[in-house]
Amino acid sequence: MDKKIKLFLEFLQKDKKLSNNTLQSYKRDITQFESYINEENLQYLKITKEDIKKYLTNLKNKGKKTSTISRNLASIRSFYQYLVRTKKIKEDPTEGIQSPKVEKRVPNVLTSQEVELLLEQPKAVDLKGIRDKAMLEFAYATGMRVTEIINLNVEDLNLKDGYVTCKNANKQRNIPLGAISINALKDYLKKARPYLIKSEDEKSLFVNINGKRLTRQGFWKIVKFYKEQAHIEKDITPHVLRHSFATHLLQNGADLKAIQVMLGHSDISSTQVYMQFQDEGLKNIYKKAHPRA
Repeated sequence: MDKKIKLFLEFLQKDKKLSNNTLQSYKRDITQFESYINEENLQYLKITKEDIKKYLTNLKNKGKKTSTISRNLASIRSFYQYLVRTKKIKEDPTEGIQSPKVEKRVPNVLTSQEVELLLEQPKAVDLKGIRDKAMLEFAYATGMRVTEIINLNVEDLNLKDGYVTCKNANKQRNIPLGAISINALKDYLKKARPYLIKSEDEKSLFVNINGKRLTRQGFWKIVKFYKEQAHIEKDITPHVLRHSFATHLLQNGADLKAIQVMLGHSDISSTQVYMQFQDEGLKNIYKKAHPRA
């Protein structure tokens, strides 16, 4: 890897304080771009706008999704903007290149009944069941991202006042916890976690059977297991619980701005995608009540 690319990635990590997942995404995009320009015998400090357009076309021809191409361009743009700021180049070759329009996909959402069915599956009869019950209840109660959940430490919980503090890069937000989630967490912290951890120094809130911090893959497997136990045909991932959390709040009258804050969306347009799941009952009331409906 070129030294300037390494410095750029260090800049993202130390100055921008990006999460590890985002950092790995940048690294993947930039190293892939580096491989391409090496194959084409190009020099990245002398890249032109046409060269970058050809690269994006190359990605499209390889069958890459529009969202992937758009993300690649964003990564490359950030890299060249960094080179301009550090005076390695005079002009940004990505300037004026339009990002391909990405259609906002309709989130996969569970019904309230499907959520109930899923959350009923973990049986609090052993350490794993107690943990899984607490974890699934927590995921649906908070709508947090998988990475945010597995990065939580016990100290981030405030069960007395009923909230969890989610720290993401240099931002943080407090998310309320419902009574069912609080009770499941209390059970887990009293009856399961002390017996799962191997050391009192372990800070992780959710741990695996080896007493170490739970991984993304581990979380995903647990959700998949209980989805199959519940015989739910829909594809369920931890992110589907996040979508369901937001949709059900909105359907039950929660303010869109409040949902945005709880989800940690920087732009409300990301939250507005859930508007399409508004309760049919509201639409029927509107049609009956509005003189021009």
